[in-house]
Amino acid sequence: MASQKIISFIVLTILVVGGIVYLDSQKVSRDTIGGKVDIKTTMGKEEKAKLYSVAKEITTPDGFINTEGNPVTIGEFVGKKVVLLDIWTYSCINCQRTTPYLNAWYEKYKDKGLVIIGLHTPEFEFEKVYSNVLEATKRLEIKYPVVLDNDYSTWNAYQNRFWPRKYLIDIDGYVVYDHIGEGGYEETEEKIVELLNERSLRLNMEEVTKTEGEGKITETTDFSKIKTPEIYLGALRVQYLANLPESGCKDGACNFASLGDPALNTFELSGAWKINDEDAVLEGGKGSVFLRFSANKVNLVAGATGNPVRAEIYLDGKKVTDDTAGDAVEKDVVTFRAHDLYNLIDLKGNYGEHVVEIRFLDSGVSAFAFTFG
Repeated sequence: MASQKIISFIVLTILVVGGIVYLDSQKVSRDTIGGKVDIKTTMGKEEKAKLYSVAKEITTPDGFINTEGNPVTIGEFVGKKVVLLDIWTYSCINCQRTTPYLNAWYEKYKDKGLVIIGLHTPEFEFEKVYSNVLEATKRLEIKYPVVLDNDYSTWNAYQNRFWPRKYLIDIDGYVVYDHIGEGGYEETEEKIVELLNERSLRLNMEEVTKTEGEGKITETTDFSKIKTPEIYLGALRVQYLANLPESGCKDGACNFASLGDPALNTFELSGAWKINDEDAVLEGGKGSVFLRFSANKVNLVAGATGNPVRAEIYLDGKKVTDDTAGDAVEKDVVTFRAHDLYNLIDLKGNYGEHVVEIRFLDSGVSAFAFTFG
């Protein structure tokens, strides 16, 4: 009798344990909404290796910001953190519009396992200067680590061709998400939270939930209404210069005469300009740039090669007003100093076709590119 009871107890125990195992195997995986874990986050490394590539390490860095002088690598966070690698450069308007989102994510999730590394790969020579990048990070209120990639070695390792670009690297060191350019902020944040919850599950930590927090962005750009592409003034990439120089070039500077009425998406120069590989430099007195654009905002990447350079801003032949002036304009005048992006025109959401004239009152401006919003 006793033996029958023992056998019955063993059978019952086997049935209970088997039931628990079966029920556990039938659990529905949690989705990414609200910070829950997706089925993909429970993959083993072998499964991930079939779908994703291992993150490339930062190579030959040219300086670090926000690291207390210490180097930073991607490898040091594998098995510990989730890494967002953001490739950017400071005079890029697309990068500047993305930065507030990065700042917000950093504040919300830095204590929950997220590391952001800003890989600063320069478009222009002046963006290689450490002090320029440092000043930009302060102005843009960037608190996360920034690595200077002046020789493009890490950029090339990722075979990148775009500013900005975001790579999300999971706790196992795999690149599991890749976003080019602006936008996709909701999707990107959901993926961040998903990967943080994979980390929480792995390290037996509390679940991470998606929160609004600070840094909510209110300004939006309607890219479908921007009809003018980025326009470069330097010889290596100049495409849209509408007038040719007159005879009489001296020491590399040529005289240009403008009618002030360029075709859409072209620009004209007036005055003595020296066209270098990356920029156009006004030499020997006053001069102007006329540009016909179709957009809401006009920005100029520029700076002074010596003393500050003043310029009056005209829209359709009239000086700009509070309703049309960009952030860089004070009393219808822009003062160009450090090489950076200057917002000249802001139509407050009224996209359309116009002619802007930048009438320089001093020589010595170095103009690189127009960008639009």
